[in-house]
Amino acid sequence: MANQKQTSTLECLYLTTIGRVTGQPREIEIWFVELKGKLYILAEQFHDAQWVKNIERNPRVHVRLGAQGFEATARVLDGERDRPTWLMVQQLAREKYGWGDGLPVEITRET
Repeated sequence: MANQKQTSTLECLYLTTIGRVTGQPREIEIWFVELKGKLYILAEQFHDAQWVKNIERNPRVHVRLGAQGFEATARVLDGERDRPTWLMVQQLAREKYGWGDGLPVEITRET
């Protein structure tokens, strides 16, 4: 991320997905962590979360982080293929928030 210090001190980001049924923008406020230049969020309800279902249908998202907004691509991590990243993201979330038991979703900023 361009401004690592500012980003790492923020508690939440705002994620806008496109509703898979309505086609309308859907915004949530959610905790996040950073790892290797990417943002990660955790879905407490795993694949049952509506925003996860939206991402699985359309991975293009908009992220607002502090005063900065940008387009990105989101992807749900695979428990086997992405296991090391999955575990690291959960650990980072536990360290930052005291909770990290969710389905990690990776957000990659579009350039």
